[in-house]
Amino acid sequence: MRPDGSVGIRNTLLILSGTIYANSTAERVADSIEGAVAITHPLGRCQVRPDLRTTFHTLVGTGKNPNVGGVIVIDHFREEGCTAEEIAHEIQKTGKPVEIVNIRHSNGAIEATAQALRKAMNMKRELSSLTREPVDVSKLLFGLNCGTSDTTSGLGSNPALGHCSDRIVNQGGRSILAEVTELMGAEDHIRDRAVTAAVGDDVVAAIDGFEQRALASGEDIRGSQPTGDNIMGGLSSIEEKSLGAYQKSGSAPINGLIDYGEQPTDDSGLYIMYTPGHGSESITGIAAAGAQVLVFSTGGGHVINHPIMPTIRITSNVNSFEAMEDTMELDLSDIFNGDLSLQDAGDQIYDEVMETCNGKLTKAEILQEHTGFAIHRTGVSI
Repeated sequence: MRPDGSVGIRNTLLILSGTIYANSTAERVADSIEGAVAITHPLGRCQVRPDLRTTFHTLVGTGKNPNVGGVIVIDHFREEGCTAEEIAHEIQKTGKPVEIVNIRHSNGAIEATAQALRKAMNMKRELSSLTREPVDVSKLLFGLNCGTSDTTSGLGSNPALGHCSDRIVNQGGRSILAEVTELMGAEDHIRDRAVTAAVGDDVVAAIDGFEQRALASGEDIRGSQPTGDNIMGGLSSIEEKSLGAYQKSGSAPINGLIDYGEQPTDDSGLYIMYTPGHGSESITGIAAAGAQVLVFSTGGGHVINHPIMPTIRITSNVNSFEAMEDTMELDLSDIFNGDLSLQDAGDQIYDEVMETCNGKLTKAEILQEHTGFAIHRTGVSI
């Protein structure tokens, strides 16, 4: 349990880089501290203001995620609108311990590394005294995502994942469905499930708005989606891909549209987040909103894993599971030979989620795969 009443399924010490120039120092510190994870990125400087705000809110949300027990924020100098002090101030509102190290003010990277190591060591000792407690499933914010989709995704692993999501929501939990670019063609279904007509209109407008953003850049989504691997997997159009991806959402009421990295309300149900289809950018937004665990459904196989949010990878393509077994948790391909119903497959996913929440490590966690952190941006560098 965290001081603000949220619940983490991990107790990670986060070494958070505030800007690209602090990345190496953050990585050196994390490499030297047991159980620490560095989050690095190429942003935090020379961004147009809307993108800098997105970077700031994403870093803050990542630090606020209940899987994080404490945070060391490392800064290079001072970028107004995204300083270590500003990031730490917002994270401290959760009540968790937060420390700051500034490389320039510490007289260079070596001294900054030494300072951060001492702070991290002492914070890790403090975190190690925390113990697990039984909590209700209603405390869970559950992430839904998919990637490298094929014909098996929309018919097998995605609807099974939807059943798992429904079980969590039925117990008072919440789920986040992202990737609005991959909801093109599912608009009528979304309107039917929205809790109000206004919510349905908001989501449909977001889908159209993302397409208009792409068109303004000279890119037609309908020409680049489905992707090459989707086409190889048998998907013929963005509408077919979208209707398959939509199956992840189950049947729970759609409570609202939330912005990238925005925390949803406490009301149980499904929330749709405004993210692109890019897997790492999408799951980064979900983690910044506070999700403790995410299931990633894939047709062709995947290694994706968010650094602080355990990412369970599932497939119903037996060939993909056999090829990618080192980083895949569940093979649900028996759906297609009649030995496994969609509901039973969903129950298998649910059981895996509960075990992961209770401490079971995913394969990607064990392998320290940190491939799933990328902050969404819309503008040019300046």
